[in-house]
Amino acid sequence: MSTDSEKTEKKLVTEKEGLLNDLKAAKANYDAAIAENTGLSEELVAERAKIESLIAEVEKSKGDVKSLQHFKDDYRRLKRDMDKLIAENNKLKQENGTLTTQRDSTMTALGETKRYNDTLMSQNENLSRTVEKAAKVQVLNLKAESFKEKSSGKLVATEKAKRVDVLKVSFTLAANEVAKTGNKMYYIQVIDSKNNVVGEKKTEVFGDYTLTYSFITNAIYEGKTMEVAETIAGKDFAKGLYTVNVFDKDQLVGNKTFTLK
Repeated sequence: MSTDSEKTEKKLVTEKEGLLNDLKAAKANYDAAIAENTGLSEELVAERAKIESLIAEVEKSKGDVKSLQHFKDDYRRLKRDMDKLIAENNKLKQENGTLTTQRDSTMTALGETKRYNDTLMSQNENLSRTVEKAAKVQVLNLKAESFKEKSSGKLVATEKAKRVDVLKVSFTLAANEVAKTGNKMYYIQVIDSKNNVVGEKKTEVFGDYTLTYSFITNAIYEGKTMEVAETIAGKDFAKGLYTVNVFDKDQLVGNKTFTLK
């Protein structure tokens, strides 16, 4: 009888240890599932608490046949619930993985679309600047000449300052098929050797920029090459270096120097 009792006791101890191992394995499964954070965290935490409670009860029990059987029944019930929850958790994890992949693919596609749009915008801006630049009418062959006007009205070229009473400024507008046709207005600025603007000495404001000019010339441009010429009448012109500037609004489009002796 003593031998049978020892065998029974050993068997019960073994079964108790086996049950505890199963319970701890179940708890470990719950720990891993909770760490995945799939949206079932509350349910998983609640079921893990039941497993932990059962572990505590088994560890405190004396390990008799009746109590062990009761604990085994509780474990089987809890395991069924666990298997169901873990399966649902795995399904959610897989769905989340699919959604993440789809999101990443979408973000990649959006990134590529944005880069493509940015490239298009950059190309359009470059094209606009190119078209704007191409539409500018070039000012060529800028000349500045000095004359003495005779009583007959004839102009005689001279470089002697004391004889000069007429300055002539001329330039060519280049042909341009894409330029806007119609009236072209240019501001002509003639600066003498003493840094004074000769002529009308009027001012025009362009934003933060103020331009003092000698005169304005208007040309009816038709997209073809045309010559533009204007004169400034005056007297007592100073000797030295003169500068002629041609402005399209506030943009300098032509520059020339000449000297009066």
